[in-house]
Amino acid sequence: MGCNPCLVPTTSLSSYCSGAARWDHRCPFFAHKPLLIAPLSNLYKSTRLLRVVFVDCYMSGERDSAHIVSPEDLPSAVLNSSSVPFDVAQSSASSAAEAGERISKRELRRRSERTTYLFAAVASTVGITFLAAGAVYYRFAWQTQSCEASYLEMFATFSLAFGASIGMEFWARWAHQALWHDSLWSMHESHHQPREGPFELNDVFAIINALPAIALMAYGFFHSGLLPGLSFGAGLGITVFGIAYMFVHDGLVHRRFPVGPLANVPYFQKVAAAHQLHHADKFKGVPFGLFLGPQELESLDGGAEELERMVQIRKKLQTVNSRENSL
Repeated sequence: MGCNPCLVPTTSLSSYCSGAARWDHRCPFFAHKPLLIAPLSNLYKSTRLLRVVFVDCYMSGERDSAHIVSPEDLPSAVLNSSSVPFDVAQSSASSAAEAGERISKRELRRRSERTTYLFAAVASTVGITFLAAGAVYYRFAWQTQSCEASYLEMFATFSLAFGASIGMEFWARWAHQALWHDSLWSMHESHHQPREGPFELNDVFAIINALPAIALMAYGFFHSGLLPGLSFGAGLGITVFGIAYMFVHDGLVHRRFPVGPLANVPYFQKVAAAHQLHHADKFKGVPFGLFLGPQELESLDGGAEELERMVQIRKKLQTVNSRENSL
């Protein structure tokens, strides 16, 4: 499903549109909207020639831009040469206005959806973090008040919390491949399709994973001893992994809410690129893990090269988007 970047040569609009069919088999943008270049010229309030600087088919994995290319996805479309022929501009005036209105409505809807999900993500993260921190504090505070502190229990609790947060990556990788892409595909399929609204059916998996974490922490919170301590640690580790997964997967990779400086961490850039290759199905779905996704790809023939290429693509697009946002 992957393809090379499409670089459109500087030429007249009419010859560009007539040659758009040559790219139909390479890039979904030209396959679905071969004549969208004229409406976009009106949207950017310019009659100059438009040129797609960088459109890569892997970006079809970004589900927010699967069907219609928005100004955010084509940030540098206006050139400084070659005006559009008058007859072409005149004939496309009405369609340009309609396309501009559709894109504006879609952009407003996307912003509303991102705001809704951002509120849900921040509220749930803050709530869960305070509950987890409070549970840890009061559990050991009550324990030390009633009797001697059991340092073995404390060590076991935090050791298992760390181990569970790491082990969840391997569980998620297995479940992703063996369950979500198999018997539970009817639910997970919503994650591989264009999303309608701020949420999707696949989000139910986050609730399903939260239930055992809540149960384990509740049992460990209301009981003392080594076994309850281990139970509490396991639930805490699952919680930590879930929060980290949400920020990296939902925020960084799929841009459901902004993640700030997290997007500039080099390793997380590789993680995001690797997961994007999962959606592109370049290597039959690999990687199925998230945080160790780059290692999965690097173990395959050509995986390291493809991963590096995707990292560079994301960096270029991020740079262009940053410049556009600063204008």
